[in-house]
Amino acid sequence: MAMQLAKLAPLVGALFIPLGSVHAASCCGGGSASSLIMAKSSQRMVAASLDIEHYDGLWRDDGHWVPDPTGSDLNQYRLNLGYAQRLADRWQASLNLPYAVNANHYGGVSSDTQGFGDASLNVLYETFDDITCVYQVNTIEDLKPAVYLGLGLTLPTGISPYDDVSDNFDITGRGFYRVDGSLQVEKTVFPWNAAFGYTYGRYLERPVNREYGRYVEPYHKRLGDRRTTMLSFGRSFHGANFSTWTATLAYSDMSEDHARIDGHLDPTTGLQKRSYAFTLAWANVSKSWVLKGTWSHAPRSDDWGRNFPTTDVLTLGVTHVL
Repeated sequence: MAMQLAKLAPLVGALFIPLGSVHAASCCGGGSASSLIMAKSSQRMVAASLDIEHYDGLWRDDGHWVPDPTGSDLNQYRLNLGYAQRLADRWQASLNLPYAVNANHYGGVSSDTQGFGDASLNVLYETFDDITCVYQVNTIEDLKPAVYLGLGLTLPTGISPYDDVSDNFDITGRGFYRVDGSLQVEKTVFPWNAAFGYTYGRYLERPVNREYGRYVEPYHKRLGDRRTTMLSFGRSFHGANFSTWTATLAYSDMSEDHARIDGHLDPTTGLQKRSYAFTLAWANVSKSWVLKGTWSHAPRSDDWGRNFPTTDVLTLGVTHVL
C-alpha cells in the first residue's frame, strides 16, 4: 500500500496548486499560479512561475505519516504561464497553463516524463469600486476589505490515468473537468496585510473505459468535491527607489471527498493536505513588475494529511502589467 500511494506523488503534485499568499491584490495585483488577480487599475497582465516540488513520504488513509523507502527521489517541475484581462470595471478573467516534468527514482526504477498539466479558466468579480488599501484607519469606511467572487473551470489538458500511459509516473493531470466557486477577502493597512480565501470545487462525471493503457469494462466516475481554505498575514517594507518588499506567512487546508463509481462511494479515495508557506515579494514603484519567491512545506507528522504525499515546493514567479 505504501508503494502504491508513494507512486501517486507525481500525479497529485500536478493537480493541486495552492491558493498561495496574496499581497494587496486590490493595490498591486497578485494571486497564485492557478488564479491571477489584477490590481484595480490594471487592464492586462502576464505571469510566469516555476514550481520545484520534492516529495518525501506520505500520509496513509488513517492520517499516519510514513517515509518513502531509502533511495527514493521523487520530483516534479512545473512551468506555469498565465494571462489576465480586464473585461469591465468590476470584471476580470485569466487563463493558466502548466507544463510539468516528472523526474523520479523509486524502488530501483527511474522515470522521466513530461507534458502539459490541466489548464484553468477563471473569472473574478470585484465587489468594490475603489482601491481598499489605506495607510491609516480614520473612519469605518477605511476598514472595508477587497472582496472577490470567482468562478473557475479546470480543463483536462494533462495526461491522466485514463490515457495511454503505463503508470502514475507519466501522469500530469486528473482527466476530469472541475468547476470552482471561490471567495477571497483581503485587506491592507500599510504596512500590514491579511487575506482569506475559500474555494469549493465540483468535478464533472465522465465515462471510463481505459486505465493505464488497458481497456476495462466501461463505468462512470466522478471525483469527490474539493475544498481549499487559505489564511495569510504579511508586512511590507520600503526598498530602494520607492520599491516595496513584502513578507507573508500563509496556511492552507485542502480536502477532497470520496470519489463515486457508477454512483457508489469508493472508500479507498478521498484526501487531505495541510501546509504552510512563506513568501517574499518585490514590487517596483509603479507595481507593474512583481517578483515573488514562495516556499511551501507540508509537515512530516501525523494528522496533517490523508492519502497524500508530503512535499516541499519552491516557487519562483514574475508578473508584469502590460
